[in-house]
Amino acid sequence: MKTAVNRFTLSLITTAILVTPAAFAGETEHGNSITEALSDSTVKVELRARYEGVDQDGIDKDASAATLKSRITVKTGSYSNFSMAIEVDKVDALVDDYNSKTNGNTQYPVVADPQGTDVNQAYIKYANDGFSIVVGRQRVLHNNQRFVGGVGWRQNEQTYDGVRAQYKADAFSVDYSYIQNINDITANNVKGDFHLANGIYTINKSHKISAFAYVLDYDAVEQAQNSSSTVGALYNGNFGKFLVNASLASQSDNGDNTNNYSAMYINAEAGYNFGPVTLLGGYELLGSDNGVGFNTPLATKHAFNGWADKFLGTPGEGLEDIYLTVKGKAYGVKWAATYHDFSSDVDGIDFGSELNLIATYQINKNYGVLVKAANYSDGDVAAKTDTNKVWVQLTAKF
Repeated sequence: MKTAVNRFTLSLITTAILVTPAAFAGETEHGNSITEALSDSTVKVELRARYEGVDQDGIDKDASAATLKSRITVKTGSYSNFSMAIEVDKVDALVDDYNSKTNGNTQYPVVADPQGTDVNQAYIKYANDGFSIVVGRQRVLHNNQRFVGGVGWRQNEQTYDGVRAQYKADAFSVDYSYIQNINDITANNVKGDFHLANGIYTINKSHKISAFAYVLDYDAVEQAQNSSSTVGALYNGNFGKFLVNASLASQSDNGDNTNNYSAMYINAEAGYNFGPVTLLGGYELLGSDNGVGFNTPLATKHAFNGWADKFLGTPGEGLEDIYLTVKGKAYGVKWAATYHDFSSDVDGIDFGSELNLIATYQINKNYGVLVKAANYSDGDVAAKTDTNKVWVQLTAKF
């Protein structure tokens, strides 16, 4: 994960931050402004320790992963509307009886948290009067991260190298990014031309509409099947204690993708807040055409279709997910339970079911605890085997 490029970027930006005060120590107008910008700088440290255990049918050994993510984030104040930031992550495996996808431990189930050090973010930002532009490595999170996200659940986050421009005026905002490289969760550099556009209109505090377009063109031949063009819309609404979310999108092949397809995405969910408990039911369809399923390669996919991660790639037959969630809070503990029933879009193949459970407790502003579990029961597809996962996590932020 640690590369010469990452080390050079870290050294260059750190040096710039450290030498700037000395270079502008005089009592000039610019010197005073830069000194003020540096005095407004922030340094944040985050530690996230996690145990993840995986018991998967078809793999003799169970996975046990005890990992620690250490993160430091440095952001400068603004000088002439410019600022910059650098964020470095280090992931250590205290117990490495798992397949990280990079450590060669293929006798264990996958826990995609490889060891290493990574420059997670390194950018320069200009912001003025509702407009901002960011150049460099950065987070790009759109809406609920169903199409573009950071996969923040994994210890090494997915971030993006490119240019991002945002503008907000009253109830309307627009967000466009041109990305040339994706720094993925296993520290691979995924090259291509990626155009990510999202617009939001806030009707009022209870209703919001988003429209999005994603044009993905991967350089590598082995990734060309992910090259696609997607357009869609999302609605979020609250009617008192009743809530509604709905999304619709269309996707087709793009670039050097050898597949010829046009598939639909549909999500509809409704919920009601009963006070101490909220009940939410939903239906999600990732459609299929010509044996190709609707695909969301840049999404935070762990948050959708079950935490056992059995459907990180959409099957060629497509995927239907009918789910029911109940959640609440008691004695400071936030909890939730979700049941998924999976089947295919084509031919109605039984893809199995899954139960997800989670409880979180914020001890104080610095420390938090999470316990989480996933139980996937297989259906009629041999490759999707029974899988149990459990997580225990402690976070510290300063």
